[in-house]
Formats: sequence, structure tokens, C-alpha cells
Amino acid sequence: MAGHRAQWKGFIKFGEVSCGVGLYTAASTSERISFHTINKKTGNRVNRVFVDSDTGKEVEREDQTKGFEIENGQYIMIDPEEVAATIPDSDKTLTIEAFIPCSDVDDVYFDKPYYLVPTDRVSSDAFTALRDAMEKSKVAAVARTVLFRRMRTVLIRTHGKGLIATTMQYDYEVRSSEKAFDEIPKLRIKGEMLDLAKHIIATKKGTFDPAAFDDRYETAVAELVKAKIEGKAPPKRKAVKVSRPDDLLAALRESAKMLKASDDKPKRAAANANKGAGRKPAARATASKARGSTATQRKAG
Repeated sequence: MAGHRAQWKGFIKFGEVSCGVGLYTAASTSERISFHTINKKTGNRVNRVFVDSDTGKEVEREDQTKGFEIENGQYIMIDPEEVAATIPDSDKTLTIEAFIPCSDVDDVYFDKPYYLVPTDRVSSDAFTALRDAMEKSKVAAVARTVLFRRMRTVLIRTHGKGLIATTMQYDYEVRSSEKAFDEIPKLRIKGEMLDLAKHIIATKKGTFDPAAFDDRYETAVAELVKAKIEGKAPPKRKAVKVSRPDDLLAALRESAKMLKASDDKPKRAAANANKGAGRKPAARATASKARGSTATQRKAG
């Protein structure tokens, strides 16, 4: 990938076939607006320092080490070299352990996506064979390797001319959905409420286009920065009204009504355009009449 640096280079192996590949970051936060911490009194940037929690004195970098809390306020010290020694040896190989249906993996386990591409022309044939075979078989590949100092499980999927490799969360890292949903009350919505909700969904059906969704937080922050630079008052935030149970049916009816009105606008505009075919629209006729009246007055003068 021209203009980008590979985050990792190694090999991908399936069966006895292997080829050179590189991982490139698929998502980046570098374009987000970022802030610095500033001293209000001086306007200068603030530097972060580490201080002893008991004495309050600054601790120099060479005196800092890792520690694991075994009791409240008591730690065992672990040197960075000891931590480094626990990192698994890496053979720089993404070894495919299984091919599975893409639908088998819940996306709650997805961590970070990377573009996976061949590193040279020699590897392109084997890479293409793997990609095309996976696409025709409609499968994803599960692979494991050491990435960024940790043994990682990676889900590999076809994507256009290349592959997408997504690092996966371990099972212990994903919290139970049952616990998260435990306090949701068991309710049954039926009748007009359910019909109206289904109608709204049917009316709003569409396709996913990432370019159509803007980062509203970034937009709001940009507007705030712009207002501050121009010396204007910051934009006011609109309050969101939560639909209460006793207002829900009325809110659903109003939503359906607004969607119908929105859907009818293009139809009315098309009908009016057809009716007006071959003659001047009222607005154009009025403007033409006004121009004619002005011209008559100029001649009379």
C-alpha cells in the first residue's frame, strides 16, 4: 500500500502453502480533533509527571517499574525485563487453524481491523488462490500468531482484491450479555403499537453507506472550536425527550404520520410537474408578468 507503512510483516500459511503478507491499519483516529492540557493562568501546555502517591515527590523514569497489587496498597515489583521474557516467541507466521462460516463469529468479539496484502509479486499467486477459494466457499479463516507482543487470534475475511484480518477479543475479555440484559423487564408489545413500530421500520429500510454517516461528536467539537476562534457563543445542545410509556403510542402515531408526509412530498412534486407540462409554472408566470410590467413603465416614461 503506497504511502502507508505496514504495522506487521510476516507470512500466512494454509496447509503446506505460504506467502508473504503485511498488515496495514484499516481504521485510524489521526483525523480526530485533539486537545492539549493547558495551564489556565499562563496559557502554557502542561507536562505530565509521575509522583509518589505517599511522598508526593516526582519519580524519575529510571526509578519507575511495574507492580502488581496483592493487597490494599501492597505491591510485588516486576521488572520490565521479566515482563518482556513472558512474550511468546514469534515465527512471524499467521497459521490458519480452521475455515468457518462467516456467520459463526459474533462481532462482539471483533477488536481491530487490518488490511492484509501480499508483500511481493512472488506471494501474489498463493495469496490470490487463498482469497478466491475463501470467497467461493463463503468462509472466513481463523489464524493465530504473535502480534504486537501478544499471542492473538485473528479472523480473516475476503474484502475486494485483498483480505481483512481482524484481531479478536478473548472469551474472558467479553462480558456476559445475560448479565447486561438481566434487568430489562419482560414485556410484550402487540396490537397497534407493534404494527406502527413495524411500519416505521419498513418505511426506513435502506442500505449501509459509511460515507452517509457523519461523526456528530467531531462535527460538534469542530463547531465549538470555530465559535471560540471567532469569539462567538458556543452552539447550544438540543435536549432529547425520552418517550414515556403513556406517550409511546402517540409518539409512534406521530412518527408514522411524519414518515407518510415525507414519503408523499416527492409524489406530489412529480404529479404537479406532470400537470404543469407544456405551460409556465405559476412562479415563472408571475415573474414574467412582473418583468413585462416593468418594461411597459420604462416605455411610458
